[in-house]
Amino acid sequence: MATRGTVLVTGASGYIAGFLIRQLAAEGWAVRGTIRSLARADEVRATLGLPDLPLIAADLTGDAGWAEAMAGCDYVQHIASPIPQAEPKDENELIVPAREGALRALRFARTAGVKRVVMTSSMAAIAYGHPEPRPVFNESHWTNPSSPDAYAYIRSKTIAERAARDWMTAHGAPMEYVSINPAAVLGPVLGSDFSTSLEVVKKLLDGALPGLPNLGFGVVDVRDVADLHVRAMVAPGINGERYVACGPFLMMAEVAALLRRELGPAARRVPTRRLPDWLIRLLANFDPTVKMVAPELGKRREASSAHAIDTLGWQMRPAQQTILDCANSLIAQGLVRA
Repeated sequence: MATRGTVLVTGASGYIAGFLIRQLAAEGWAVRGTIRSLARADEVRATLGLPDLPLIAADLTGDAGWAEAMAGCDYVQHIASPIPQAEPKDENELIVPAREGALRALRFARTAGVKRVVMTSSMAAIAYGHPEPRPVFNESHWTNPSSPDAYAYIRSKTIAERAARDWMTAHGAPMEYVSINPAAVLGPVLGSDFSTSLEVVKKLLDGALPGLPNLGFGVVDVRDVADLHVRAMVAPGINGERYVACGPFLMMAEVAALLRRELGPAARRVPTRRLPDWLIRLLANFDPTVKMVAPELGKRREASSAHAIDTLGWQMRPAQQTILDCANSLIAQGLVRA
């Protein structure tokens, strides 16, 4: 059966990548993926329900495998990027692979004659280092990587997207480039190896948090983010574009209230009391994960996805549905405390 073309998805074991690979395969594309080690190949294929998915070993920090992965591809979806559980001791553990991996993907794609690279960036590259009052962010905004609130992950995504765009300007033609900048990506899980972004829902359901910190995040569904990547791959005349993918900004207390209201006994461990900011700042001295998020206390970072909606016909499902689908999926897979 003829396919619509060949697409490489980097970081095929990742959360967004899994849903993207499944959508591309369902829509008739020949899909292949990269993973760091082929030791996980069978696990990745089983999780995605695609036993014949071609997988190639390629790492962000080395050239091996990249030429083979790109050969004969029409499009590349570059999703692979390091995501930390906690702030690293050396920020270059994140920045170097994010930047070098993006440039490596672009370089090998250009050599292979790829038509367009869609790169997963982040709201992290948009919404940090801006003075109060913050605007409703859109594609024109850029994070200031030297700002005090730009911790290592924020810097890595900003520097990687800037480097990719600079490289494209200098060396990219005739290949095209588009970036997708999602907020916190939630939704159902395909397997036990799920994204860091889902940890907040898991921790709420597990009762792993002693209370609710004054923190929040923009929500977007993984299925909708995958769909936006496909739209940005095939839409004509959008070279160089950037697309925010962000629904409503929800505080942890709002997410917790939704879980308790809709899930009944399954949400019995979800905390109800709010934690004061001073306590979080105190805990930050002892816990590196808390230290990473403490500067976000009380901050709202609203963003508009109007550009993707208006120009690509993209749609987002309601954030409440995304959160409940995430929670129910974690429960069904046995990934939260019984």
